[in-house]
Amino acid sequence: MTGDPVELAWYGCDLLTGAIAEELPSLTQGGPIGRRLGAYTSAVFDLHLGGAPDDWEAATDPGRTMLVAVDTATDQPTWCGITLVREGGSEDSVRLAAATPEVYLDRRYPGDYTASGLDQTSVMAALSAPALTGGPPITLDTVASGTAIDYAVVDGDDRGVLSYLQEISAMAGGPELTVDALWADAAHSRVSLVLRLRPTIGVQLAQPEAVFDMPGCVASYSLTESYERGRGATSVTARGDRALGERATSTAHTASALLAAGWPLWEHRWSPGQGITDADQLERHAAEAIALMGTGTRAWALQAVASRAPRLGTAWGLGDSVRLNVDSSPRHPAGVDVVARAWGWSLDPAADRLTPIILEDE
Repeated sequence: MTGDPVELAWYGCDLLTGAIAEELPSLTQGGPIGRRLGAYTSAVFDLHLGGAPDDWEAATDPGRTMLVAVDTATDQPTWCGITLVREGGSEDSVRLAAATPEVYLDRRYPGDYTASGLDQTSVMAALSAPALTGGPPITLDTVASGTAIDYAVVDGDDRGVLSYLQEISAMAGGPELTVDALWADAAHSRVSLVLRLRPTIGVQLAQPEAVFDMPGCVASYSLTESYERGRGATSVTARGDRALGERATSTAHTASALLAAGWPLWEHRWSPGQGITDADQLERHAAEAIALMGTGTRAWALQAVASRAPRLGTAWGLGDSVRLNVDSSPRHPAGVDVVARAWGWSLDPAADRLTPIILEDE
């Protein structure tokens, strides 16, 4: 469908059932919408009351509704956000703010929980269980990580489900997470949400279907290489909370091959989460951190023409590998041909702009 303009139809849906309450033809984006692996994103909108349906208030009620964007070319949900703010008065429009469904996981609490020798995915699923009742129509899609852990949660720490899921995801071998919006029925009258807990989200291929090229659909691009604090280190140590007068800590994990090849020693110490006193958990965090931080980060931001780019949701999606092919540029006179994963994206149909954020693993 490359070449077709990206047009989104917006719907207000009931948060508990996912049922469409109203189509919202006068809803306009106040900026790009987007998604990121493992976290929620926010967006703002304007609902012009002159073109709004009669029951627009019920369809946009904060805390009770979702705003769902459907690609009119594919008839598939592209983005979903839980309505959190509605503001208006003497003007002829109201302002809405919404956040992707991961935000709901930040507002539910797992209670006391203890696991011993369970797969990381099973632990994350158990922690998510309270959010599967009394709220949005969320179901689980899980794949075992193959790594067993001991894990304990104390309700008195007042940490939401999302915080624990992100903490486990950041361990060595930790599953990734995201929440997808899908049609719940053949009539496309209801939306369901799927919390995916998998070793990797998306499809990773050496030769991906989605190719962003310049000249072609890419209007501009930038490569950000960083060795700032928290992004690069050749030695990392994870620190926990104090218990009985002692502070839990991991051993120092070093990038031995890099140091032997002449890299300087850059040390990084951090606390990966509140309330961690288990040394094994800290070791897993440190092992993952050194694998990611040794040579720093390389992030590509592609400013693509949405109507000419590989179709989001069809040719590629969150977590998938995509290819960037640049014939030549001032930064890369010999060109660029790189395959990397899409860790996030933003879309602004009015500007015909699609921005994949792709990160190299090494």
